[in-house]
Amino acid sequence: MTYAVLLAEDDRPIRTALERALTLEGYRVTAVADGIQALATAHRERPDVILLDVMMPGIDGLQVCQVLRAEQDRTPILMLTARVDTADRIAGLDAGADDYVVKPFEVEEVFARLRALLRRTAPAGRAGAEGPAGADGTADAGAGDGSGVGAGAGGKGGNGEAYDTRAVDSGVVEAADLRIDGLSRRAWRGPRELELTRTEFELLELLARNAGIVLDHSTIYDRIWGYDFGPGSKNLAVYVGYLRRKVDVPGSRPLIHTVRGVGYVLRED
Repeated sequence: MTYAVLLAEDDRPIRTALERALTLEGYRVTAVADGIQALATAHRERPDVILLDVMMPGIDGLQVCQVLRAEQDRTPILMLTARVDTADRIAGLDAGADDYVVKPFEVEEVFARLRALLRRTAPAGRAGAEGPAGADGTADAGAGDGSGVGAGAGGKGGNGEAYDTRAVDSGVVEAADLRIDGLSRRAWRGPRELELTRTEFELLELLARNAGIVLDHSTIYDRIWGYDFGPGSKNLAVYVGYLRRKVDVPGSRPLIHTVRGVGYVLRED
């Protein structure tokens, strides 16, 4: 399958090099030099994935991302940024980006992250071309819908007691007072609906389907991004922070817990 990539980069040498590399890799590339062209092209061509530079004249990459998300455009977006501070990376994720690459970068890393984004969003008919969410392109054993890690209908909490987690035939998952509808991609905590980005939703659903089970960093990276970014990456910690601010609001009992040196678990302590 040939995927369509919208590349928005104002630096001509970088744009030309990336366009050539992506084309050789088998992508169909439309390359533009600024944010205005990026928005127009996204509206006109509906690409499969967007590769978006942050620093562009006029409308920058963050604004492009914000506009598309405000329009309910869920096309996966990989940000390119020369900014290395955590606050700058957080700004890109807050704007609605799915992932980021820091300049200077290796083109193989860009390819890997694009493949991971496309695996997460490809319809079933196209997923086979590059593999489903599992990193090796094979179905996940023991997880009926591919989003869990082999947990059954019930898990064990930290105190060994049965944890009430129900995956309903309709695609609804319930854990504690969380309710997640995988078909409509909506989630609630009690009566309050949660406003989640694509990645936040997938992370919360993964934790809820495996409630009471500690998921290590590499497992979560593999299931959510399809690629392990290594021990130095802050992606996961950033997204867990976002999720906690939306799920574990003041006055509610915390559900998302850090197991230091291992990973994360959703449980009601």
